[in-house]
Amino acid sequence: MSYPYQIKDLAGYHEAYQKSIQTPDAFWGEVAENFTWQKKWDKVSDWNFKEPSIKWFIGGKLNITENCLDRHLETMGEKPAIIWEPNDPAESHRIITYKQLHLKVCQFAQVLYNNGVKKGDRVCLYMGMIPELAIAVLACARIGAIHSVIFGGFSAQSIADRLDDAKANFIITCDGAYRGAKDIPLKSVIDDALVGNKNIQRVIVCTRTRTAVSMLKGRDVWWEDEIKKVAAQGTQFVPAEAMDAEDPLFILYTSGSTGKPKGVVHSVAGYMVYTNYTFVNTFNYHPDDIFFCTADIGWITGHSYMVYAPLSAGGTSMMFEGIPTFPDAGRFWDIIDKFKVNILYTAPTAIRSLMGFGLGPVKEHDLSSLKVLGTVGEPINEEAWNWYNEHIGKNKCPIVDTWWQTETGGIMISNMAGITPGKAGWATYPMPGIEPVLVDDKGEEVVKTTSDEEPGILRGNLCIKQAWPSTIRTTYGDHERCRTNYFATYDNLYFTGDGAFRNEAGQYRITGRVDDVLNVSGHRIGTAEVENAINMHAGVVESAVVGYPHDIKGQGIYAFVIYTGSHAQDTHGTADMVRKDILQTVTRIIGPIAKPDKIQFVSGLPKTRSGKIMRRILRKVAEGELTSLGDTSTLLDPAVVDEIVKGVL
Repeated sequence: MSYPYQIKDLAGYHEAYQKSIQTPDAFWGEVAENFTWQKKWDKVSDWNFKEPSIKWFIGGKLNITENCLDRHLETMGEKPAIIWEPNDPAESHRIITYKQLHLKVCQFAQVLYNNGVKKGDRVCLYMGMIPELAIAVLACARIGAIHSVIFGGFSAQSIADRLDDAKANFIITCDGAYRGAKDIPLKSVIDDALVGNKNIQRVIVCTRTRTAVSMLKGRDVWWEDEIKKVAAQGTQFVPAEAMDAEDPLFILYTSGSTGKPKGVVHSVAGYMVYTNYTFVNTFNYHPDDIFFCTADIGWITGHSYMVYAPLSAGGTSMMFEGIPTFPDAGRFWDIIDKFKVNILYTAPTAIRSLMGFGLGPVKEHDLSSLKVLGTVGEPINEEAWNWYNEHIGKNKCPIVDTWWQTETGGIMISNMAGITPGKAGWATYPMPGIEPVLVDDKGEEVVKTTSDEEPGILRGNLCIKQAWPSTIRTTYGDHERCRTNYFATYDNLYFTGDGAFRNEAGQYRITGRVDDVLNVSGHRIGTAEVENAINMHAGVVESAVVGYPHDIKGQGIYAFVIYTGSHAQDTHGTADMVRKDILQTVTRIIGPIAKPDKIQFVSGLPKTRSGKIMRRILRKVAEGELTSLGDTSTLLDPAVVDEIVKGVL
């Protein structure tokens, strides 16, 4: 398979970029010609950021699974589509060809039909990282059901909230999942989440860990039994549902600056075209390359660059069930050596964690198959970049430092492997079709440096000027929230929520969130969501959460908590017990991913006279900048700050 739109050199990048900005419809129309359409579009795009209303390939009809599977069968049916490595290295891996994957997707699409799933229904997936998760995702897309994957680490309460928001009708889960040394009981968590739920009609359960589970008659069915029924029906092929270009493909929940997660909606055509284009060009992908994205499918990175983009490009996607440190810290390197992986795409958190184990686990493995390295989820610090470059890439593999978001669908700013220059700590250049702009708090474009920055470096809030094919379409069931969150802050701009630098060469460096959202291990968590969970604990009066620099995670969670009763301030042991109780509460309400790293008990929080918490001060305290807290005289009770500083952890 060739990619006529693949950029070959730096001059080609500049040419493609100019065309994409000056004549975007012509540019994206040419790219889209390379896909299978049941009906071609009438108009490439029509959008405005006011409402917002964003449409691409208007009038076009297609199905994304025809582009991921059917069109490859004649020429590469026997080629591996997915290589799956289990959590336990003693268990056999699986290689699934395009022909086999197509059959499995058709079979499970029929299972969905047999169980009453229709086009437009919302199907929640809460599974481990096994091939059946990718199969279920694709089967939903094949029949036009809207999938909503929930990461296997979320709690029953978090799942219940998402099921309620999406008004989901169906669930696909596993009895359990393996993750390192842990067995995670997925089905029992789903059972807890469904207490009081009136919408769910069917729960399909895939066997993985053989954990004992409760199966309710009339609601719960086994995946394997349903597949046997399909085999008895003789169903080998399920036609791909004709989808309008703007039909929703999936809902994926992400944290925001309020307590309630928001369901980001992506549509079929624009998402497919953009993720494929960025995949092929960012990684300089060639059809025989084995691409290893280490992300869970429960996050956008897994959706875009483990499932949809590699398969739509006819590539081979490596899927791993476990974690990088089990059974030892050489697991990634073992997989790369074993399967001769060519491209590794992982998170800075994983790299920093593996750095801590030294070079012993690396030296035991042959990494010479690697051609390209990538990072995702957060800006990579220079020390980790240099370690990755020297010890994993052996100074011969370009590192693509990709910046993008759940809401953008695909990579927005990144160097392209072997095409555009990389720079440690910098995402560098925007992808074709992406026109970034830095603005100040008033929305004015930043055109000159401030006195405290390096010469030629501009700093501001990162926005995007024009729509791209995989722009967020809405937040499910609440379009006003989409407008308010992304399009209302600055006139006629998409606001990313991130700050950035731009140098004289036009390269960008992302500096992190400028709103009340934390980036922990590459995953966004709203401070309000964590505060709401902490405040659910019976003894907590009020809390405030901020981020602080963390050696492994990039950003840690620091909670300041007002607790009733004297025992929080009592003996050290009792305070620790209260901390554990609060952590347990957060785990139960959101999941372990949101647990604070530090909990400091305080008698009060720094507030203005109008009652607003001054998070700027708390952020400085958490970061250890205790001598530059600024003017505290206007606070309701300035003495609170002195007490907080004395008790800093």
